[in-house]
Amino acid sequence: MFPHQRNRRLRTNDSIRSLVRETILTPNDFMFPMFIAEGTNVEIPIPSMPGIFRRSIDLTVKEVKELWSLGIKAVNIYVKVDDKLKDNTGKEAWNKDGLMQQAIKAIKDAVPGMIIMPDVALDPYSIYGHDGIIENGEVINDATVDALTRMSLSHAAAGADFVAPSDMMDGRVLAIRKALEENGYHNVGIMSYSAKYASSFYGPFRDALDSAPKDSGIEVPKDKKTYQMDYANRIEAIKEALHDVEEGADIVMVKPGIAYLDIVREVKNAVNVPVSVYHVSGEYAMIKAAAEKGWLDHDKIMIEQLHCIKRAGADIISTYFAKEAAIILNK
Repeated sequence: MFPHQRNRRLRTNDSIRSLVRETILTPNDFMFPMFIAEGTNVEIPIPSMPGIFRRSIDLTVKEVKELWSLGIKAVNIYVKVDDKLKDNTGKEAWNKDGLMQQAIKAIKDAVPGMIIMPDVALDPYSIYGHDGIIENGEVINDATVDALTRMSLSHAAAGADFVAPSDMMDGRVLAIRKALEENGYHNVGIMSYSAKYASSFYGPFRDALDSAPKDSGIEVPKDKKTYQMDYANRIEAIKEALHDVEEGADIVMVKPGIAYLDIVREVKNAVNVPVSVYHVSGEYAMIKAAAEKGWLDHDKIMIEQLHCIKRAGADIISTYFAKEAAIILNK
């Protein structure tokens, strides 16, 4: 006797598959990470991330206009800081005339509707390549939080829509939210990197910003494992996300992406705010390298991975594929 339910009926052709598709991917889902460099008319390719560049502010603005035309409505931005501006305090991070602050203003002036989420962490500004201030060989929490708070206020003053603390210090969301409220930035949101793992997938990103921990001649942690999460842990991610929501986060992030989809779903089930996922540089680079070898179909695997991230529970996908994917999805 044949079954009454033949599940293949709903897979018969493209039309029926489209009609019953559970996960719909559009450019509205994407946020594009951008790297900012000093100078004018500067475009420096990042070898480990084909198709991604460090750009000066003028060329960044040009790129943002193109992103907007494709339907991408959010960018998160990072700056490559000159070595002479780096120290152990991170004070360049809240310079009102700093590269990040100039970039925020320029993007907002050029494309007022673009949502700007600048990175809040000290590693681009640190002589040690760490996300916080070093004292007695350790990354100290509370002094770092004070610095991150000053950094966030400077971003808000420059016109950021959200600040995006990626440092994983304890209590920083509460401190930043309190400071934003006290200074009248009631509508500036916080996208917290809540479940950011100590992952080996970040290598190309650190090439882009020269933000890896450095051998500085003094005792400093050789990696970021004392503040980023252990990739063996699951329940801890839920705890971190819930703490950040309680402290005032408007959006929580899971990072990396495709290798952590179980965490994305766990966090999505636990919180009542949007969940962002960072499809990180190493995940991007692997697809680019395999496609270059002819081992994978670049566009098909790109779209498949982005669907998988959304299916797992992502409301926002921060991905270096945003522009390429938007072009395909807009056809």
